[in-house]
Amino acid sequence: MTCYDRRDLGLLLLRLGTGGVLAAHGAQKLFGWFGGHGLEGTGQFMESIGYVPGKLSAMAAGLAETGGGTLLALGLATPAAGAAAAGGMAGAAAVHVPNGFFAQEGGYEHAAILGLTAAGLAVTGPGRVSLDHALGHVLDRGWMVPAALGVTAAATAVVVGARSRRLRRKTQGEQETLFEE
Repeated sequence: MTCYDRRDLGLLLLRLGTGGVLAAHGAQKLFGWFGGHGLEGTGQFMESIGYVPGKLSAMAAGLAETGGGTLLALGLATPAAGAAAAGGMAGAAAVHVPNGFFAQEGGYEHAAILGLTAAGLAVTGPGRVSLDHALGHVLDRGWMVPAALGVTAAATAVVVGARSRRLRRKTQGEQETLFEE
């Protein structure tokens, strides 16, 4: 019998908790589970906040969360799983930034902690209580960490940047009311 150390058990708890929360949020988007709105409703919401096309954006976010979260929980393909989840959370955080940090004010706190934990797991690895370890780390090589995080960062920058430009164009020409009537 293999003896696992505290680090392995701690990583297992982080993976299960973070992965479970991410997978549940993604299932809301993809399937309408847990009180979610499914692809149709989430797509409409995504469109309204500047992620266009909405349904494709909802699918991408849902897959990043559900797929990344499930793989993190299992400890499988950990660099790619963590990077995908972190990218999805960066996109979510961008929506909440105008509301400040704290979640009770609609801020980006929740998305930030999920994204940072997912990225941290991608970098640290899954520990020995994982499918990656059981499979000899064939999907968890050292070079995969910077590759996965780099590709995800670039894709996220493009998507969030396009949303920001779209929102800026939408508000250009709209002037704030100077005087209340």
